[in-house]
Amino acid sequence: MKDSIKWGIIGCGDVTEVKSGPAYSLVDGFELVAVMRRNLELAKDYAKRHKVKKYYNNADALIQGNEVDAIYIATPPDSHHMYALKVAKAGKICCIEKPMAPSYNACLEIYTAFKNKNLPLFVAYYRRSLPRFNKVKTLLETASIGTVRYITWELSRTPSPIDRSKDYNWRTDAKIAPAGYFDDLASHGLDLFTYLLGDIKTAHGVGLNQQHLYTAKDAISGSWLHDSGVIGSACWNFGSYKRVDEVKIVGSEGALNFSVFGEDPIVLTTKTKTKSYMIDHPKPIQIYHVEHMKKQLEGDAMHPSTGKSGLHTAWVMDKILGHI
Repeated sequence: MKDSIKWGIIGCGDVTEVKSGPAYSLVDGFELVAVMRRNLELAKDYAKRHKVKKYYNNADALIQGNEVDAIYIATPPDSHHMYALKVAKAGKICCIEKPMAPSYNACLEIYTAFKNKNLPLFVAYYRRSLPRFNKVKTLLETASIGTVRYITWELSRTPSPIDRSKDYNWRTDAKIAPAGYFDDLASHGLDLFTYLLGDIKTAHGVGLNQQHLYTAKDAISGSWLHDSGVIGSACWNFGSYKRVDEVKIVGSEGALNFSVFGEDPIVLTTKTKTKSYMIDHPKPIQIYHVEHMKKQLEGDAMHPSTGKSGLHTAWVMDKILGHI
């Protein structure tokens, strides 16, 4: 690894303001040197506020720039495939925001392009790097609930003001995110569950649009089977009367309860005790994800979220949606 890896960001929108962008400057050995946004004035504004040297409104110029060693793709998912293939062709390190791409087939093409060039490829499923969820993993690996039997997840919420207004939102545009908020949110949970419980060997589901507020699906249920024999099921509904985010992992000797997106305590329940663990998220929330990229590039440890694991998550999602 070079003394300093210089990063560029394609798509410096909301997710890069607080969650991810600052981490690329905070991690020792990484430097954020260029950003791109289609609106040049907005790119300039971002660069000025975050002390970034260069800004572009042309992604190709950033990708081909000699000052950039690695590229973080943070655009809406419909353009991930296009940009990722260009980054692979340029021979540069890449991190892609989740979901990796809108379909398994597109993800497979991305994964193959980087594998063929032996280039590092990461996917921003940063929950795999958070202390909160690594505590859950430790509790499972130390058999705190015995042998795991099944996992369930309910994720529901009321329609947002933008949903009701019918103003444009790419997250609910079926051309960009066919399953709407499922693509954006369920991907985090399903990826996390494979991290905690191992790969999934089969999955099924049903989905539809119940509210007709936008073109994407808004109600989906799914079931799956992990290689380990753990059974999983979930319901995702974005037209409910209240917000719910509840995961329950049940074992032969107890259960673990936690949320994917909230910072509620992790609750361990057995026949003899109930114990809570409160673990706050770091700021910025992707800091450990970015640190783990550096560790892999230095040869110290494999990153928990790579193109291979992101590809598997895409396969699970497409199986639930009935696309494959």
